[in-house]
Amino acid sequence: HLYDLIGYYFLVLMLCLSSDGFKMFVVSRCDFNSTELKDIEYMRSYYYNKIEVTRFDSNVGEYVGYTDFGVKQAKHFNSIPGQLATLRAQKETYCHNNIGVWYSNPLSKSVKPYVKLHSMTPASSHHPAMLVCSVYDFYPSKIKVSWLRDGQEVTSDVTSTEEMADGDWYYQTHSQLEYTPRSGEKISCKVEHASLEKPLITDWDPSSSMPESERNKLAIGASGLILGLILSLAGFIYYRRKARGLILVPTN
Repeated sequence: HLYDLIGYYFLVLMLCLSSDGFKMFVVSRCDFNSTELKDIEYMRSYYYNKIEVTRFDSNVGEYVGYTDFGVKQAKHFNSIPGQLATLRAQKETYCHNNIGVWYSNPLSKSVKPYVKLHSMTPASSHHPAMLVCSVYDFYPSKIKVSWLRDGQEVTSDVTSTEEMADGDWYYQTHSQLEYTPRSGEKISCKVEHASLEKPLITDWDPSSSMPESERNKLAIGASGLILGLILSLAGFIYYRRKARGLILVPTN
């Protein structure tokens, strides 16, 4: 989640158990992507020698073990109703109250995404072409990316990544459309986000996918063709005028 960067409250208790250097500590944290209770997750993790052995997760509602010792520990903790009830309440009493007070301002902010379209050759597909819509630097993380073909939404042959955190509060995501080109069609990438008053629609321009070196070659070739046509036309006009006796030939 985008708010992972600000959405962790840590309570760390570290105890040296013996001279062998093994340590056990407990970490409680809140993971959230809005101030609403449904978007908040409370977790308490128990670590032994840097390995997580047991965790309580509010989305699960009880302890889960990750090692043999952790499974036994989770079973013991889950047999104590009062302890489970206390932890289940932490999502609201600990997380919800603090998030609402400390993070209400940054959670209300949003940053507009920017979009780049480019083409790729599919590695293995029954379609000969593929477009990639890359969406960068948006906040918050929730976003919808879809494809339009001549104004109609495309639902097949589309794959998308999850929203990926850049580590600087911003997110990115990528969507791929595999397709068979049709003459005269219009393909667009449509982005919907909280920062946008209306959907951001970016049309695909086939010429933009051509490398600059190829575009230069094409421009040179076109220039040569035009120059050749001009010279041919000039030669034709010269020939016609000479044939009609309109060209004066100097004599000695």
